[in-house]
Amino acid sequence: QVQLVESGGGLVQAGGSLTLSCAASGRTFSTYGMAWFRQAPGKEREFVSAISWTGNSTYYRDSVKGRFTISRDNTKNTVYLTMNSLKPEDTARYYCAADHIRTVLVGRPGHWGRGTQVTVSS
Repeated sequence: QVQLVESGGGLVQAGGSLTLSCAASGRTFSTYGMAWFRQAPGKEREFVSAISWTGNSTYYRDSVKGRFTISRDNTKNTVYLTMNSLKPEDTARYYCAADHIRTVLVGRPGHWGRGTQVTVSS
């Protein structure tokens, strides 16, 4: 079983930066792909970014490419999402997720955190 706890959300002005963290517990963390999803009010949850268990492969939705960076530290059981040049449309609740990378990439990870709110003001 993997438990995920996100942190680092908050209120930031457009153009600003935030780094989200997701602390994981469980022995399988280092073998799991990790991802960030987000859900804005009234919208469906959407994939944001993912990283393979080695950290060698990363994936991003088009709208965040060049602005967001996903990384992980397997010694700390933590995955990060560094978000730069934030836009009001990035406002959402951000969720950390974990599972085998193929399962993550089809949007069906089996483990989810409770999320952290990111609000970008214009």
